Amino acid sequence: MDKDQRNQQSLREEAAEALEELATAASLRSGHLVVIGASTSEVAGQRIGTAGAENIAAELYAGLAEVQSKHGFDLAFQCCEHLNRALVMERSVLERLGLTEVAAVPVPKAGGSMAAAAYRRMKQPCLAESIQAHAGLDIGETLIGMHLRHVAVPYRPARRYIGQARVTAAWTRPKLIGGERAVYKLPEVQESHLCD
Repeated sequence: MDKDQRNQQSLREEAAEALEELATAASLRSGHLVVIGASTSEVAGQRIGTAGAENIAAELYAGLAEVQSKHGFDLAFQCCEHLNRALVMERSVLERLGLTEVAAVPVPKAGGSMAAAAYRRMKQPCLAESIQAHAGLDIGETLIGMHLRHVAVPYRPARRYIGQARVTAAWTRPKLIGGERAVYKLPEVQESHLCD
């Protein structure tokens, strides 16, 4: 195995490690949706949007898909701003969630290398205009927050970089409603909390 092959294998393992850690921390499971933002330029040590690399995207996708199949959640890959940050996903996910479909085929120069790679590797790919994901993994500071549910909880995985790209993540929780009398776990209910 030459140096380039080792580096690409390393990217696959790093992506899998980061998503596995998020999946465990966020208790991700079947029915959950995870948004992935990835700049292959940043992974390669270049400025976002300047040096997209399909071979890097392929390795990242392989590592992420491995973890996805293990846990059963769904993945959505954020396109770049040239496609209005639409999301690549399987058609079955779009239909199950009742999302709005938009028409485009992502390519490296309009959508980004990661979205283009995902589109070409899915069984029935399509693009959704927007989503509200349960969690997200951002490789290269692509700004995935617009596609997370309220309330996002920042998560700092142990693996802080994939290649040269900084990694950040988040999972979400339901909004807490009520006030000082509100209770959030059933065992904590006491008579003094009962309303008339």
